[in-house]
Amino acid sequence: MYPLIHLAKGLEIPSFFLVISLVLSISLFWVAQRAQIYKLPQKRILDLSLLLMAAALVGARLFHVFYENPEYYAPTPWKVFYLWEGGFVYFGGAFLATLAAVLYFRFFRIKNPGAYFDTFAPVLAFSYGAGRIGCFLAGCCYGRMCDYPWAVEGRHPTQLYATLWEFAVVMILLGFEKAEPRKRVFFLKQSGSLFVFWIALHAIGRIMMESFRDDFRGNEIFGLSISMAISLALLLISLTMLARISVKKS
Repeated sequence: MYPLIHLAKGLEIPSFFLVISLVLSISLFWVAQRAQIYKLPQKRILDLSLLLMAAALVGARLFHVFYENPEYYAPTPWKVFYLWEGGFVYFGGAFLATLAAVLYFRFFRIKNPGAYFDTFAPVLAFSYGAGRIGCFLAGCCYGRMCDYPWAVEGRHPTQLYATLWEFAVVMILLGFEKAEPRKRVFFLKQSGSLFVFWIALHAIGRIMMESFRDDFRGNEIFGLSISMAISLALLLISLTMLARISVKKS
């Protein structure tokens, strides 16, 4: 793996943070362009994006600190701020970012939050998939041992599995979005349903990825990793929501 990228003598940049920086830059530009599709104010979209980025960073870090590795930070609490050492949990960031979005919508009394969620859906899929490239370079989130031709250092490249899946999801979401409204399936005709559909697809991909992972992710719940348990719950919730939307539209 390549945890550090050497730019010059004595100058190194963590590959994970370099990838994340590039991904966020591309995502900000893309979501601003997508705001035009849903006729949303670009300034509000960018303000919301910055809020979500900050909330995601805090949530991902806190989930790692308090769930995955509390015994490490208890005697040295100041290391919570050593972000360059890594230690982030995606779902922790996702949950706090979602809460921040809901509070933002309520504070500004936004009447069409579903349009905002749909605007972000493929961008979130892209950012998650591309972000996993950073995990691959850093060597974290690794998979079980295997002897397949595509193995990397004798392990399943679970990070790249997630990347390929999520990039395929981006294409699926954009394909459904570009279809004429009358040709869309029932569960994608309501505002916000594209985002819920992404949650379902993301959960499926995450479940598959988790089944191959071999790194430590905190205590298990009923024999499942916390990420696997959350993914199963999200899949059930999102499919239920899509089924209810489909019934109403039919």
